[in-house]
Amino acid sequence: MKKYWSYIGLLFLVLLLAACGSENEGEQKESSNGEGSSEQETRVIEHEMGETEISGQPEKVVALEFSFVDNLASLGVSPVGIADDNDEARIIEPIREKIDDYTSVGTRKQPSLEVISSLQPDLIIADMQRHKDIYDQLSEIAPTIILPSLAADYDGIIDSFQTVSKAVGMEEHGEEVLTEHKETMEELRSQVPEDEDRTVLPAVVADSGYFAHNMESYTGSLLESIGLKNAIQSGDDRYNKINLEQLVEFDPDVMFHMSSGDQTVVTEWEGSELYRDISAVKNGEVHEVDRNMWSRFRGLISSEKILEDAVQYLYEGQ
Repeated sequence: MKKYWSYIGLLFLVLLLAACGSENEGEQKESSNGEGSSEQETRVIEHEMGETEISGQPEKVVALEFSFVDNLASLGVSPVGIADDNDEARIIEPIREKIDDYTSVGTRKQPSLEVISSLQPDLIIADMQRHKDIYDQLSEIAPTIILPSLAADYDGIIDSFQTVSKAVGMEEHGEEVLTEHKETMEELRSQVPEDEDRTVLPAVVADSGYFAHNMESYTGSLLESIGLKNAIQSGDDRYNKINLEQLVEFDPDVMFHMSSGDQTVVTEWEGSELYRDISAVKNGEVHEVDRNMWSRFRGLISSEKILEDAVQYLYEGQ
């Protein structure tokens, strides 16, 4: 009888060890997928300033451009710090709904290194054009990646999103989000008639001038991606300050104005016969749009919202 119970006890021990082994194996497989893993696996992220090693899944991320906030929100990640130009109203509603409370780290042009450091981040995402000169200082605070944002077109923003997905350890989820985004873009593209031949011109309108976005700008390239041709198909700069005579020469059929302030250069032009003779003005196709959405934010969420606006303005009621 003693031998019998000894045998039963030994069998129970073997089964228990086997079960523990299977559980550990399952955990290892889950960790190897990298999605939500606590494993401190180190990966190398390539970016505009070289390569950065990142361990595990960053939990405290600081974003120094709005496009990176959009990237993170698309992935379901809330940044702990945002360079919001000291104005939380600049965070557009579709993004604000997806992120938690955060700490402002100052302006995008000159973020506060002291505030960033106080947040003890484990990842900083910065813009090539604005922040390359402080890359070394940022890297001393936390692993930092530098990506195109301010100078990027729509395709560049997509590339940046994929890099951010890898950086935060959510590459698989990022691919799923990107697939859904592409489906939404196809749906929006399907609403633009194949014979659409009108030209469009997005522009920031301020008292200091009229800043036209050409076909290589973020908003210009985004509109072109669904078949809306930009009125400016050339030029050395993606963002061009143009005068009234040049605007008349480009003669856009549709204008999307991102106004800065109540009194702008267009306020002066509206009394001019030249301005009133522009096709968009004559045909009632000058549309006031949200500057934060159309100019400052760049990402999957804001791209979809911009195109929803454009399609509504151009084809509502048709």
